[in-house]
Amino acid sequence: MKKFSLIAYFSGLLILSVSSNAADIKRKDTDPVWLTQARASIKANNYQLAIEQLQAVHEEQSADWNNLMGFSARKKTPPDLEAAEKYYQAALKIDPNHKGALEYYGQLLVIKQDLTGAQALMSRLEKLCPYGCEELGDLKRAIEKSKNSK
Repeated sequence: MKKFSLIAYFSGLLILSVSSNAADIKRKDTDPVWLTQARASIKANNYQLAIEQLQAVHEEQSADWNNLMGFSARKKTPPDLEAAEKYYQAALKIDPNHKGALEYYGQLLVIKQDLTGAQALMSRLEKLCPYGCEELGDLKRAIEKSKNSK
């Protein structure tokens, strides 16, 4: 009985140690200020401000930058779907596994009635998220909603 208690105790310490190290790594890997500011503007539905903030830093080599530019272009009034598509494609060229860009580009393709293209992006997300993820769930719902509205 004592053997099992010691194993459980040391297993618990190992888990705590790994969890603590993972938290430390996450804290060290903080987002740049421009990314945090753009996300805050997007959360406030101020897409034009997000675009201006992103344009001010000109981080074209960042998949996150391109993804947020695409999202903001798609969501602003009036939407700029052509620009959004360009930014999503750039994000995926930089990082082919960028879950946000895969979802949002898929959402754009749904708007454009390109369900085949949206489903191809959904398949890529299924490979990246075998147990599911928010991006996959959101894109699946958008595709289903579009299919059911026909």
